[in-house]
Amino acid sequence: MKKETEQTATQKLEEQLLFTRKHAADLTPSIQKEAFDFCEDYKKFLDVAKTEREATAEIVRLAKQQGYEPFDESKKYNAGDKIYFLNRDKSVICSTIGTKPLSEGTRLMIAHIDSPRLDLKPNPLYEDGEISLFKTHYYGGIRKYQWGVMPLALHGVVMKANGEKVEICIGEDESDPVFCVSDLLPHLSKEQNKRPLSEGLKGEELNIIIGSLPFEDEDAKQRVKLKTMQLINEKYGITERDFTRAEIEAVPAQKARDIGFDRSLIGAYGHDDRVCAYPALMAEFALKTPAFTSVTVLTDKEETGSEGVTGLQGDYVFHYLQRLANMQNANYLDMLVNSKCVSADVDAAFDPTFPDVYDPLNCSRLNSGVIVTKYTGSGGKYSTNDATAEMMGYVTGILDKNDILWQTGELGKVDAGGGGTIAKYVSNRNVDTVDVGVPVISMHAPFEIVSKLDVYMTYKAFSAFANTDK
Repeated sequence: MKKETEQTATQKLEEQLLFTRKHAADLTPSIQKEAFDFCEDYKKFLDVAKTEREATAEIVRLAKQQGYEPFDESKKYNAGDKIYFLNRDKSVICSTIGTKPLSEGTRLMIAHIDSPRLDLKPNPLYEDGEISLFKTHYYGGIRKYQWGVMPLALHGVVMKANGEKVEICIGEDESDPVFCVSDLLPHLSKEQNKRPLSEGLKGEELNIIIGSLPFEDEDAKQRVKLKTMQLINEKYGITERDFTRAEIEAVPAQKARDIGFDRSLIGAYGHDDRVCAYPALMAEFALKTPAFTSVTVLTDKEETGSEGVTGLQGDYVFHYLQRLANMQNANYLDMLVNSKCVSADVDAAFDPTFPDVYDPLNCSRLNSGVIVTKYTGSGGKYSTNDATAEMMGYVTGILDKNDILWQTGELGKVDAGGGGTIAKYVSNRNVDTVDVGVPVISMHAPFEIVSKLDVYMTYKAFSAFANTDK
């Protein structure tokens, strides 16, 4: 009896002092259905928002349905009013005005809506071996060999010489043709097999096959190229020179799909970072009259360093914040220092097939809830935000108070590699910031994997953060 009592006391002490990882499915009887239902609309969002332009257009469409109006600095807004600010059709900010004055700060949720892909070069079209092809330059951190021999769709816009904007989307409808990058057959790949994996396909080999029929006139030069350009012109009214004024992206043509006999996972292109952008947006839409004004930013260019007029190293978000402050005659600097931000971005989930690159004590895992990542960076935390203990306590306190399952994450072992998010660009403006998001397997691949339970838990986390009154 004494031994049993001691064991019970020990068990209580273990429960009190030690951490045991939980599975999100064990939280409540209804959690699985709630998560699965939530993710049905998320999958639809993925399928219509494969580029940052398409994501922005869909976000604006959904925002208008929810009663959001374009931001007008000359207007006086009241608590509960909903506004959006569109930046060059490639990034967007949604806000719900809070009851507290802006001098007491805002609650920022910032996710990015660009994803790794293949971009057409300014002069992409050429003919070789009686085949017409597009030359590409890859965008963001990709493993180049993963982009060969798979169906690709073309998305983007072309600005014609007369100023007309032409939108392109081909390869998504079942009746559309698709495109692809070729690769060597195993019978002739002896020399290619000697390459390091990073050069299995080289950057200049990521050429997309787009046609093979010749122009009818045998006297024409580059007959296949001419025939392909004729077909493009007939469909879109553009010429070869118009490609220099275009943004055309090649992305995987497949749709988001459930993975597993239990359908617990989602495989899709673009989880990084639309898997955080969508829950943040839904949390924003659900706000009624929050204490703090929400600033939900869906931004561009994170995958290439957040540079440019639509990225977080640009000033568009902070110009918007200044305009909000001006609207209430609030001190802009006070607003920044009193604000809190979650950088809504993904982290690497443990992959049991490749365990050697992960620290098992500190990596995130599927179905263990939303990740709170204190730091990213590489090589001694270089180029990271590294959230303060106070900010970690603030965010995890909100999650605990609302019974939201969370875990910590780290992008692999210390010297295995590394990466970054937009967090540092916000914290550099004197705003407390921490990364919060979804664990992903096969991150940056054309087909990434996430857990439906984690996606839903992330939505609940963002909702709790946006609704806090402290």
